Amino acid sequence: MRSLSALTIGVIAVGTASAFAPSPVAFSRTKHNGGQSQTTSLNAIGVLARKAKEMDVRKYCEGGVEESVLAKVEELKSKLGAVDLMAVEGPGPLQTALTKRKGTIAVVAEYKRRLADSGFIDEVFDPEQMSPSFREFGASAVAVMADERMGGCSYDDLSEFVKEQESARGDMPGPLHVICSDLMVDEVQIARSAANDASAVLLNVGALGGMERTEPLMKAAAALGMESIVTVSTPEEAQAAVQAGARILLVSNIGDPDEKRAIVDGVPDNVCTIASISMRSDNELEEIEEAWILRDKGFNAVWVADALYKFGADANEHPGAIIKSMGAKSSVKWATPKAQSGKGEGSREYLGDIMM
Repeated sequence: MRSLSALTIGVIAVGTASAFAPSPVAFSRTKHNGGQSQTTSLNAIGVLARKAKEMDVRKYCEGGVEESVLAKVEELKSKLGAVDLMAVEGPGPLQTALTKRKGTIAVVAEYKRRLADSGFIDEVFDPEQMSPSFREFGASAVAVMADERMGGCSYDDLSEFVKEQESARGDMPGPLHVICSDLMVDEVQIARSAANDASAVLLNVGALGGMERTEPLMKAAAALGMESIVTVSTPEEAQAAVQAGARILLVSNIGDPDEKRAIVDGVPDNVCTIASISMRSDNELEEIEEAWILRDKGFNAVWVADALYKFGADANEHPGAIIKSMGAKSSVKWATPKAQSGKGEGSREYLGDIMM
């Protein structure tokens, strides 16, 4: 056991971006079982969710931190002072992958072992199957919800996705960037993401209580070579994030496409905008049409989670088919057999049960 500098910014405030305050949290060098960590909902916004996550992080630290994570913590401490988010030139690799030509939209596919309404789904959609499927059906990036309670996944799953994607290096299509999707409240989570070779982390301004907590985590991610996807739910949060140096914004699951677009109106062209698409509680595929609408409104990408698993392993409406349809203007090949032709644009003519 040895004590490290302060990491839990929700409990022990970080005084500056270049230094940590003293911390009472001790770190054990024994192997920690990521599958046993208890975490809170990624989507839970507010003080209670943040405090619960901070407690989980403390338990992780006290239960034993892997050597690889400790090494990243030390690297973070040595590099943090030199980070200047506003001095970053050009888009990062993930931002580049998510910023396609005008008139197209990228898809971020989020993997979960468990859905809130359906329980565990990993017997049908195991990581070994889904990681290559996301790549082969045209996703631009993969997110792994490393949140035990909400998504049933751990950082071990994050690592497995990274390894599987790396196995495709040199192939066509090549490996996708893998994002750690967790309720980040502490730099040790950033270090843990980097130790598992994530390309980026998800930071939620609302859950963190504002940019005062969010910006230090953005800098921590940059210090370890990762990009930050900053989740916002108001125009004020979006502007504050951009002013702090955010280059990728995710608009959370609120409102219709017009309301989502209004949140990022006015952000610079060099900022990548992603819209989250929630699952409808019906037997239709309106989520696909929403992706097209968001594309037409200028979003660079959509973030899709539960909606991917809506129809299980249906031969025509499996997760890969939904990804392919969201990203295509014409997807006759991927249409449901229940489709009826019409006068719509591209895949709108063929994807059945969509309200045109």
